[in-house]
Amino acid sequence: MEITAQQLAAMVHGTVEGDGNVLINNYSKIEEATQGCLTFLANPKYTHYIYQTQASAVLVSNDFTPEHEITATLIRVEDPYKTLADLLNLVSSQMAPVKKGIEQPAFISQDVTVPDDAYVGAFAYIGKNVTLGKNVKIYPQAYIGDGVTLGDDVTIYPGVKIYHGCKVGNRCTVHAGTVIGSDGFGFAPKADGTYEKISQIGIVILEDDVEIGANTTIDRATMGATIIHRGVKLDNLIQVAHNVEIGENTVMAAQVGIAGSTKIGHNNMIGGQVGFAGHITVGDNNGIGAQSGIPNSVGSNQRLLGSPAINALDFARQNVYFKRLGQMSDDIHQLKKQLESIKTSK
Repeated sequence: MEITAQQLAAMVHGTVEGDGNVLINNYSKIEEATQGCLTFLANPKYTHYIYQTQASAVLVSNDFTPEHEITATLIRVEDPYKTLADLLNLVSSQMAPVKKGIEQPAFISQDVTVPDDAYVGAFAYIGKNVTLGKNVKIYPQAYIGDGVTLGDDVTIYPGVKIYHGCKVGNRCTVHAGTVIGSDGFGFAPKADGTYEKISQIGIVILEDDVEIGANTTIDRATMGATIIHRGVKLDNLIQVAHNVEIGENTVMAAQVGIAGSTKIGHNNMIGGQVGFAGHITVGDNNGIGAQSGIPNSVGSNQRLLGSPAINALDFARQNVYFKRLGQMSDDIHQLKKQLESIKTSK
């Protein structure tokens, strides 16, 4: 479908600067865009691309001031990144096939009511006393254990396993291969050196608008609940241990590991491969860089890097010193030689 820059600007409440009649029929990254593409500029690191991009139109912020001539049409909006996200979501909703009905073979317990607008894929299993909300989509080979609750507009992709008793709120998405509600890692050491398993009798709760990436695991609580609060976004391959609590609108990149009973606040941004020790608390509005180690509790509004993690600016300074260690070692060696020479000459 083609649309003019002027028409698109009207859709996103933006203003056009340049040829409003230029046609847009595709989307692309700014460094790869060709004629007919819409792209965006949100990160200042990519500003130089706007002067050479072949895109027909570029979403930019209202306060963007070009330093050189730009051939593309500019569409000024308040937030280019969010605007592009809204447009891509619109395109995705129009392109995605509408799934409804029950494919066979699938197992659905007799006491389960499947809404008319729901979709259950082939080889899916839905256990006893499961509650399904409106417009639920359960893709093939998913397992929904006894007593699970799925809210409205929930999407469960292929191969997801949700163990008994867990609760999933409205508008949640769980991607392929994820396991929700497996046993927490609880074992008591015995005198003979073996371990006795501690029964994990809690559940997992996903509140509304949570998205869980592929092959992520969220363990059930020993007692009570492991809770993923509203708006949390977890990437692929994340481990969330028993009794962990993740605050609203926190986002985590791939391979984060969170040990048991750790409480993480709201609006945190956590990079890939960050490791959290157990039984600690993390405040709100923190930014934690990739591969950081968090062994102790953390307050709010901090920027952390390293393992163990420290203030990001301090980490950057220490990195500079670390890179100079070789030269500093050589300098010290030379000074020692000079001192020995002075001693000898006396």
